[in-house]
Amino acid sequence: MFDDISPRYDFLNHLLSFGVDYYWRRRLVNALPADLSRPVLDVAAGTGDVGIAIKKRHPNVVVVGLDYAFRMTCLCQTKVRSRGLEDFFVLQGDGEALPFPDHRFSALTIAFGFRNIGHYSRALAEFHRVLVPGGKLLILEFAEPTSKTLGALYRFYFKRILPRIGALFSRSDAYRYLPESVEHFPPRAELTALMRTAGFNEVSIENLTFGTVTLATGVKKRT
Repeated sequence: MFDDISPRYDFLNHLLSFGVDYYWRRRLVNALPADLSRPVLDVAAGTGDVGIAIKKRHPNVVVVGLDYAFRMTCLCQTKVRSRGLEDFFVLQGDGEALPFPDHRFSALTIAFGFRNIGHYSRALAEFHRVLVPGGKLLILEFAEPTSKTLGALYRFYFKRILPRIGALFSRSDAYRYLPESVEHFPPRAELTALMRTAGFNEVSIENLTFGTVTLATGVKKRT
C-alpha cells in the first residue's frame, strides 16, 4: 500500500494536514539531544522528510533512514541526492528486526509509522537494543484528542473528508486505513507502559495541536 501511494505521499501529507506536518516534524527534531556523537536512526523514514530536517539542524550528524516500503526508500534516496546531503544513508528494513549491532545510535526517531508496526513490544525492544546507553527514543504519532468536542470533529474529518480527498489523488483505501489505524493505536497511558516495560526511563508524552498528535519520548538507562 505504501509503495503504491509513494508518488503522491508528500503532496497529500502537506495537503491533508494543512501544512501543519512541517510543525510536527520541527517539534520532533527540536526534541533531539544536543549531543549526537553517534548516528541517528529514523525508522519508517518514508520519503525522508524527518531525516532531512535532522540534517538541517544537525548538519554534522550521520543519519540512517530505514523503511519497509522499497519505493519509499527510492524516493528518499532521490531527495537526499538532490539536496547534496552527505552522511545520510537509506535502506529498506523491518522495524521489528533492525539490521544493526547493539548500542549503535544516539537517538531513534519514528514519525507516523509506529502504529503501522505489527508488534509494538518487539519493535520497542529493538529500538532499545540499538540505542546507546542514554540514547533517546522519539515517537511522533497521531492520537485521539482528549476533548470530546474536538474528538468528534477530528473523527468526522478523518473518516468522512480525508479518505475522499485521498481518493482524488491516490488509493482511497490507504486513507481509510489511516483513521482505522489511529483508532486501534494504544492510548497514551498504554504507550507509556509499553515504553517503560521495554526499558526506557524518563518517559513522557506531549500533546501537539490540541492532542491530535503526540510526541512520546524515552531514554535508555545509562549503565
